[in-house]
Amino acid sequence: MKNVPFKGIIAYPITPFDENEKVDIPLFKHLVERLITSGSHGIAPLGSTGVMPYLSDEEKEEVTEATLQQVKGRIPTLVGVSNLTTEKTIHHAQFAEKAGADAVMIIPMSYWKLTDDEIVAHYDAVARKISIPIMAYNNPVTSGVDMSPALLKRLLEIPNVTMIKESTGDVQRMHYLRRELGEEVAFYNGSNPLALAAFSAGARGWCTAAPNLIPELNIGLYNAVEEGDFEKAKTIFYQQFDLLKFIVNKGLPRAVKSGLNILGENGGNLRSPLKPLHEKETDELKNILKPLLINTII
Repeated sequence: MKNVPFKGIIAYPITPFDENEKVDIPLFKHLVERLITSGSHGIAPLGSTGVMPYLSDEEKEEVTEATLQQVKGRIPTLVGVSNLTTEKTIHHAQFAEKAGADAVMIIPMSYWKLTDDEIVAHYDAVARKISIPIMAYNNPVTSGVDMSPALLKRLLEIPNVTMIKESTGDVQRMHYLRRELGEEVAFYNGSNPLALAAFSAGARGWCTAAPNLIPELNIGLYNAVEEGDFEKAKTIFYQQFDLLKFIVNKGLPRAVKSGLNILGENGGNLRSPLKPLHEKETDELKNILKPLLINTII
């Protein structure tokens, strides 16, 4: 498939901060390495899990460079480059390409509601300035913009826009894309609780922060789907379902940081206004994680 470098489990690292709320690059590199060595098929920094909107331009570039330095070409990289303005999005996309990213991911961020034509023009302008592929990211909960299936179809007509990440939680959109654009359309699931349904609908991959905590289960689900063993896939999926719901409902950066700490890893600090999970929420997460670590089924 042309210009589609990703398939499988695309893992999102968190962006950890030190006690002064400065980005902790050494810890970030360590957490990226954990994702690589645990078997993730791709790394995607600077998404929602990486609190990209909370970072300065300089910090985004620092995280981008740190990712590429740590990955060293072992698996493909997908760098989030979204910004409110087209000019800034182009800047970050060009920086990511120069640093060695395999692709960039763009979500249409806006204070004002954008028209479909404005969104198409935004993606087209970025695509004209870089040569690596673009993943169009649809997540109305975080961006405030819901790109319809018809709009996503228009975006895929832009040569560099070769992938779609759907995070609306509506699996019917995935079925629509596959029906309208054929078996070769490259779409990816970004809604954790829909992982099994998305693979059944033909998703090429799953973009998720869960490999920070349960990589064996995430990769086991993908492998079972690839093997055509959907009974095994269902077993593995339902085993991790409660955790997937929890980390989404509590906020990915908070939940992943707390989960890492529970696992004995340093999850770093958060940047204000984000705060850690409350003690009751942490205990709930411990109770969800414990049986997964003891009774993992692959």
